[in-house]
Amino acid sequence: MRETELYPPLKTFLQGQGYEVKGEIGPADLVAMRPGEDPVVIELKTGFSLSLFHQCIARLAVSDTVYMAVPRSPGKRFARALKDNVALARRLGLGVITVRLSDGLVEVHADPGPYAPRKSPRKTQALLREFARRRGDPTQGGATRTGLVTAYRQDARAIAAYLAEHGPSKGAVVAKSTGVTHATRMMRDNHYGWFEKIDLGTYQLTDAGHSNLSKG
Repeated sequence: MRETELYPPLKTFLQGQGYEVKGEIGPADLVAMRPGEDPVVIELKTGFSLSLFHQCIARLAVSDTVYMAVPRSPGKRFARALKDNVALARRLGLGVITVRLSDGLVEVHADPGPYAPRKSPRKTQALLREFARRRGDPTQGGATRTGLVTAYRQDARAIAAYLAEHGPSKGAVVAKSTGVTHATRMMRDNHYGWFEKIDLGTYQLTDAGHSNLSKG
């Protein structure tokens, strides 16, 4: 497809709101004007890209009302990309428009303007808890998620090491001896497949648990 395919439905959409619309004005793909208002500048692209964001940021030198417009695609992959790029655009003071070429539907997902992202106390507390629980600094920054040594994994290994040394044990005993207060729940959940319940509240280490400990 071509960027020019986005132009007709966008022009029709803006004209319906009382704008006069012209294409390729100076460096801008589309400029829309209404009496007494700042120009609306829209950059047209066949998809989201870093260069599209760069172009839109450059257009902020001529107007505070700058949008990026891309064709809308079906499927979860585009929906995720749209959500992520809308979040980025808002932080940069840019607007986002999609055009469904099959029927010309124009949707405005974000308008330009100042934006202050809302903090998530729940996510902040989760980050602080993980930082506090992590023993030492076992994982270099930038490592992949595979094999990441989290505080949860460190606790699980501490439980596994205790069971390897002392054999089948009560959850309360393991919790007191290792300092892992949720030892019983962790052995019951058995996220890594390392633990096996053999009696009421009593667990032992599985072959997988022994194997993990032998890897160091």
